[in-house]
Amino acid sequence: MSPDLAELYAYVGFGDADRARLRALHPVLAPCFPELADRFYEAVRAAPGAAAVLADPAQDPAQAERLRSALIDWMSTGLLGPHDERFYAQRSRIGRRHVALGLLPHYMFGAMNVLRSAYHDRILALAPPAEAVAAMRAVDRLLDIELAIMTRHYQLDSEARRVAHERRSVADRLTAMQTLSAGLAHEVRNPLNAAQLQLELLERRLRRDGHGPRFTDPIGQAQQELTRLTALLDDFLAFARPPELLVGEHDVAAVVRQAVEPERSLAERRGASLELASAEPLIAAVDGPKLHQVVANLVRNAIEAGGGHVWVAVVPGDERFVIRVADDGPGIPEDVRARMYEPFFTTKESGTGLGMSIVHSLVALHGGTIDLDSGPSGTRFDIAIPRRH
Repeated sequence: MSPDLAELYAYVGFGDADRARLRALHPVLAPCFPELADRFYEAVRAAPGAAAVLADPAQDPAQAERLRSALIDWMSTGLLGPHDERFYAQRSRIGRRHVALGLLPHYMFGAMNVLRSAYHDRILALAPPAEAVAAMRAVDRLLDIELAIMTRHYQLDSEARRVAHERRSVADRLTAMQTLSAGLAHEVRNPLNAAQLQLELLERRLRRDGHGPRFTDPIGQAQQELTRLTALLDDFLAFARPPELLVGEHDVAAVVRQAVEPERSLAERRGASLELASAEPLIAAVDGPKLHQVVANLVRNAIEAGGGHVWVAVVPGDERFVIRVADDGPGIPEDVRARMYEPFFTTKESGTGLGMSIVHSLVALHGGTIDLDSGPSGTRFDIAIPRRH
């Protein structure tokens, strides 16, 4: 039995005595199951919102009979057990089905209460008085477990919707900023190239006419600044117009290793250790250079976070692989985490604020996701990417 299921049973107080009482109740209650199933679905269909997700029995008698048969089986297996991992998996499927149908949880709670009351009535009418109270408590614990399992899937669905909404919001903001950046980069590129060309011509003329460093050094400084602006413009373009993926079969472990090794000199200058966990070759359909860029950005950020150690690992999976980059720095403040993928948002004095935006864009191009866990003891990024694009 899984720890989660064992914890649920312990919390509710569901034990072997309850299982024995439920099995003993089965022959007593089983003849009533068809009637209880009818009462259950009458209660569900009495609510317009619940009835809207279920077919009218008169119009679709086949679906009505399937639901009725499934509920009878559910009542039977609930009493008989075994209350093991298969029981949990079956109840989880029911919960996912309710979510998929759009049956709101309060309808499920209301209908379950109808069933609970019906069980109690039958137990009081059919079971010996000395056993009735203990039997009803066992039923209550069972139905509480059923509700807990199914409610969990409403919670998971809500969390998934929230995450999807946040990701759509980030994607919308990125799209707007990409459009703006593309236009800005286009307007700046031509005059920047012209300025660089004119400075080169001016420097040649001054040298040809015999002018010394007093005249040529300021030109060199201006050229350095224009070179810095050109690099910044290249970042703008990389963010504004991320090229299409050039997907091929690559060894992800090798790509990560090639991205990590050049960052060791930065780690040494910062007094940090950079550890790459050994990994077996992992072949996946990815864009190698873009994946290299993602890893290099994350590793560089982790080194600059100010901790003493940075760890990088590749975690294999059948459908997806995960690239993990972790550090033991002070963590990312909550207000920064909320904006870290926004273009041009940076906490670095010389940063462009495009690094993490580009990372987000390239991971999204691969159909991947970014999970962040950060606190006072450090930060961990998990980049999950499908092995087949």
